[in-house]
Amino acid sequence: MTTGMSRRAANTAVTLTLAGALGLGALAPAVNAANGPCYDGRCKTTVSASQTIKVNSKKFGFGKFKVVSVSSRSVKFSANSGGVRLTASVSPGGTVKLNNLKIWVKSVSGKKARIQLFPTKY
Repeated sequence: MTTGMSRRAANTAVTLTLAGALGLGALAPAVNAANGPCYDGRCKTTVSASQTIKVNSKKFGFGKFKVVSVSSRSVKFSANSGGVRLTASVSPGGTVKLNNLKIWVKSVSGKKARIQLFPTKY
């Protein structure tokens, strides 16, 4: 009976060690916390005019984008990509793409917009 308990304890220790070595959930929050919640291009957030959101420059071609304005009719964004200024405007409920980053403006309330980001392949 002692051998069965030892195996179970050993299996648990190996499983926990592998989970730690593989970084199952351990490293992702630390990386996002250091760079911001939208760094990987996947987030839901509420923004207002003049707000800057940091994203992965290697993945999207720009390291941050700016919310230029928020109104009941449109939300405007801008980013600099390799010396080229990217600008986009979208109505609430619509989506817009800046390089490989899709931005969905879910809704606008007053001077704030709820947005969701998605990385794209093209």
